[in-house]
Amino acid sequence: MKMPREKRTHCPTCRKHTIHEVLRVKKRKASELKAGQRQFRRVLSGYGGFPRALPSGAKPTKKVSLLLKCKTCKKSHNMTGFRVKKFEIVES
Repeated sequence: MKMPREKRTHCPTCRKHTIHEVLRVKKRKASELKAGQRQFRRVLSGYGGFPRALPSGAKPTKKVSLLLKCKTCKKSHNMTGFRVKKFEIVES
């Protein structure tokens, strides 16, 4: 799927339709200090296998996360994620 770099859509801060810059959000490294990650490391250490079974019916695609940054107020908000195999942002 191809998406233009700039898109005219509603800005919740300005409360009107303005031009937004479309940015793709990348997943950042998980923090080792979070409670879930600490528990995962604790269970993983020592004897025994992997703490949980991997999903058998895994999804064929990942959801694309997009960030829309308003050109007038410079505030950004998330766009609802959608599944797509190929995604690229093109100059329009």
